[in-house]
Amino acid sequence: MKSKKVKIGPVEIGGGAPLALIAGPCVIESEELVMDVAGELAELTQRLGVPLIFKASYDKANRTSVTSFRGPGIEEGLKILEKVRREFQVPVLSDVHSVQEAAAAAQVLDVIQIPAFLCRQTDLLVAAGKTGKPVNIKKGQFLAPDDMKSAALKVESVEGHGGVTLTERGTTFGYNYLVVDFKGFAELGSLGYPVVFDATHSVQHPGAGCGVSGGDSSKVPALARAAAAVGMDALFIETHPDPQKARCDGPNSIKLSEVGRLLRSVLAIDSARRTSP
Repeated sequence: MKSKKVKIGPVEIGGGAPLALIAGPCVIESEELVMDVAGELAELTQRLGVPLIFKASYDKANRTSVTSFRGPGIEEGLKILEKVRREFQVPVLSDVHSVQEAAAAAQVLDVIQIPAFLCRQTDLLVAAGKTGKPVNIKKGQFLAPDDMKSAALKVESVEGHGGVTLTERGTTFGYNYLVVDFKGFAELGSLGYPVVFDATHSVQHPGAGCGVSGGDSSKVPALARAAAAVGMDALFIETHPDPQKARCDGPNSIKLSEVGRLLRSVLAIDSARRTSP
């Protein structure tokens, strides 16, 4: 079943379009870091012929601890993302956590992301749809794949919506552990929306790091390759020049210098899948 095609700035996702990459640091730590990461990703993806959507959160509302770094906030964060958009000519994505944020965020963002833990919030989904921007909904760790149809329909209930993509990011399997069910991943794709695979959050250990979330980034390549074999429309990864020093989700982030190798292996599998009988 071929999915709908969603246009995010100049990038098309789904409907047979080439595999896209959604990547960037988990959170905006500084303008300098964001610009450095965006520049390297833009150069890499241009060289490989992969459409890029740059991702960084201006606010991380769902941190384990009240003292955890959340980001610069919406005003400063959007200024930095707008600079990335302008200088590197790539679409930008960030999380939106409240109805009140949606309209302001849409002034800069090319795609609005709904965090997994908010994917059932009707008012938020409708507000995101009203912006006219594409909406990337992360599947809640607590939901079955089929449940995401209802989330997508909330966005699509708005006249003039910009389309919906759905993101798999792992499912809760006991305490502090996530698994990716690739049978369910295929079922998510059968709903008819472009499917994104968030390989880095899928190896997260929520709340299992002494006041922060843990993770195991060494498992990211295996999961990303498996998703490419099953079939995805975009790969989502969080990356940092030095994950050990990252202020959010370092344990499950890919080192920036390793993104190229990962992407090449995923592209090879994706190409084989698309050309197989």
